[in-house]
Amino acid sequence: MDQIRAYLPLLIPLFLIQLALMIFALLDIARREKLRGPKWVWVVVVIFINIIGPLVYFVLGREEE
Repeated sequence: MDQIRAYLPLLIPLFLIQLALMIFALLDIARREKLRGPKWVWVVVVIFINIIGPLVYFVLGREEE
């Protein structure tokens, strides 16, 4: 239990960053009409591939209008 407490100051910011990236990416997916690929695929990528999923979406998934 003490080992978990030692890592909490490191894990909490990572969790918050991951959550913020996921929410921002999902909102962006919902608002855009055109994406590179189906929306449902990007939703699955963002939700199930933790921190890297939203980053991949922002780099590869968005089509500039």
